[in-house]
Amino acid sequence: MSHPLVRTSEGPVRGLAGAAAHAFLGIPYAAPPTGAARFAAPAPHPPWRDVRDATRPGPTAPQPRRDGFGALDMTPYFGPGWIPGADHLTLNVWAPPRAHRSPVMVFVHGGGFLAGSTRAALYDGTAFARDGVVLVTVNYRLGATGFLDLPGAPANRGLLDVVAALRWVRRSIEAFGGDPGNVTLFGQSAGATLIGGILATPDATGLFQRAIVQSGNGLGAFSPEQAARVTRAAATALGVEPTAAAFADVPDDRLLALLPRLTGLDLRTATRSDPLLGLSPYGLVLDRQPADAVASGAGADVPLLSGTTTEEGNLYLAPQGDLAASTTADAHALAARIHPDPAALVAEYRARYPGAHPGRLRSALLGDALFRTGSRRLAEAHASHRAAATHTYAFAWRSAALDGQLGAAHTTELPFVFDRLDLPALRGPHGLLGPTPPPARLAARMHGAWVSFAHTGDPGWARSETHRFAGDE
Repeated sequence: MSHPLVRTSEGPVRGLAGAAAHAFLGIPYAAPPTGAARFAAPAPHPPWRDVRDATRPGPTAPQPRRDGFGALDMTPYFGPGWIPGADHLTLNVWAPPRAHRSPVMVFVHGGGFLAGSTRAALYDGTAFARDGVVLVTVNYRLGATGFLDLPGAPANRGLLDVVAALRWVRRSIEAFGGDPGNVTLFGQSAGATLIGGILATPDATGLFQRAIVQSGNGLGAFSPEQAARVTRAAATALGVEPTAAAFADVPDDRLLALLPRLTGLDLRTATRSDPLLGLSPYGLVLDRQPADAVASGAGADVPLLSGTTTEEGNLYLAPQGDLAASTTADAHALAARIHPDPAALVAEYRARYPGAHPGRLRSALLGDALFRTGSRRLAEAHASHRAAATHTYAFAWRSAALDGQLGAAHTTELPFVFDRLDLPALRGPHGLLGPTPPPARLAARMHGAWVSFAHTGDPGWARSETHRFAGDE
């Protein structure tokens, strides 16, 4: 295999040449966040003169290992966990071998603001390069270093990392054959919620021309009051002051060990529910929600493609056996975390899903609270301005994993978007795609829609309709 050489704004890198794609792995876009810099804004990476090896994946942000999700193997989604190394603010690039002014897509991974990386097998960009797109996947700071709100530190450092990566794309992507004036920013789950925040970030204006939000939440940010509760709890558990200066001396492994002490904190206030329902103590911290900022005009001129799966909540119940085991009391307990009148909320969902098992109600409550309601609000806010197109979709193909219980759960659309149905770890009774062959034609259609949107801004259906991806098109 040959090794193509590209000169970035910081220095030369040598990658891998395949028939469909040239791949460059672990390219730094910002300085290593070590010591006190873990809680600072991303800084420029020092330049290098010698050729940097970009043939192997680099380290990942500190994170817990999350390959297991009950009986479901989520290794392709989360990746290998924490691979220690200072230089983890890096990105991967896949480019067509003869790319010239090709559209660029920049992907931001999910993982609950706690986990995930560019090393996850799902995020191989060969199919995008095959279809004429330069794909960039981005690592960013996670957990406490990325999102714990600390006096003396900039907020949302993980989001600032993604903006820094977009600036790198503006400086360097032309050397890989990409068009820095045609960039589509897309992400899934926490990564999609970050994109909602970036749409409302003035410093990111002009760094991307289109956005795709896959199962994000335009109402998913913590308020400063909620974030302060997490900060106080973390400082108390560590026995330090709740400041950036005090946290700078805490090693990464101790920060990771905090997680069980913080997960499940009651973050409800007089005016806000917990947008993450206790699943993560870390997330965006904003005075107003991304959907509200977009309603006020932020990102109005950026064409948007947004959607969710139809059974998002199943991921959080089926792998643990809780979908079948859920009771009416469980549905009411969840509703109490979402709404001030839980009985009325459960009654509303019973009317919406007549005769549904309590597990079905619980899944619908979870999916709406975590993803669908906020995605819908973001899309409606964007569409209200009519300055740029708003397209929506629903992913409804049902995976037969876990004896058919997984269904169209959160993350099931990703193998289709990346056209990675052939990945062995996704198959079998415990794989995301289940034991039966997934529909290759659906992957061609969905991946093709994303590529078309990057090329032209048109995914292939009218603004006025929500396109349904179900495998029977």
